[in-house]
Amino acid sequence: MTKENSTIERMLNIDSNITSFDKNGNLNAGVEILSINKIVTNPNQPRKKFDQNLLEELSVSIKNYGVIQPIIVSPTEDGNYEIVAGERRFRANKIAGNTTIPAIVKELTRKQIKEISLIENLQRQDLNPIEEAQAYKALIDEYDFTQEQLADRLGKSRPVIANSLRLLNLNPVVIDMVINGRLSAGHARCLSSIKDYIVQNTYAIAACDKQLSVRQLELMVRNYLNPNKKQQKVQEISVELKDLANVMQKKFGTKVNAVGNNNKGRIYIDYYSMADLDRIFDLINKL
Repeated sequence: MTKENSTIERMLNIDSNITSFDKNGNLNAGVEILSINKIVTNPNQPRKKFDQNLLEELSVSIKNYGVIQPIIVSPTEDGNYEIVAGERRFRANKIAGNTTIPAIVKELTRKQIKEISLIENLQRQDLNPIEEAQAYKALIDEYDFTQEQLADRLGKSRPVIANSLRLLNLNPVVIDMVINGRLSAGHARCLSSIKDYIVQNTYAIAACDKQLSVRQLELMVRNYLNPNKKQQKVQEISVELKDLANVMQKKFGTKVNAVGNNNKGRIYIDYYSMADLDRIFDLINKL
């Protein structure tokens, strides 16, 4: 039993393994049959996207075997019932053409509904990284939780909550890349340290196009944030060496520094993304 399961059980005071019907086909204690017309979805559901193909597959299962695990709902002031957990089952049940659904009815506060909806989605790994971060932030903002308090209530560690929230500092273009699955949460967390949105975009695109590992992207970001400032001071740099650096700078279209003298030294060529490095490499090959 996971800590998330025990959290839901404690909040709802129900058996998380309860099924809609017993082995004889009778309705289990605590389960009711409700009209789907009396059920409304949770407007604050953390999960925003439902895979239509997976819903169709689940609806076929429901046609054959029924809704094995009841959904959880809470009464509303207008006499309806709001879904707390099980929206995916509810949607698939409608696709299957059923007009009723097994449900457990619980009187819950708005705070409890939000927490339980988030926990259920986290258990099933139904949320993308941005939806997860937005749900954490909503709970923190609305109920004045600290990260530590929220972590304890959800059965998570505080660093997990903190790292998730960092994703919301990304620019909208990069956030969309995470939502659409082009960029992993690990890659995105690397980029959250960069404040310049243009550089964020450049590095995100490079990570996708070049299929960079998280470690490779971390190194790029670290070099960007902490450039080497300990360049050697040149005491006797020659005119020829200065001219060479100037020529290279024009050829490569980027900053070039020469350090040393005619006998010994180093030449530094700056680049600002993997695409930039590839461009410079192509120029060197042509030369």
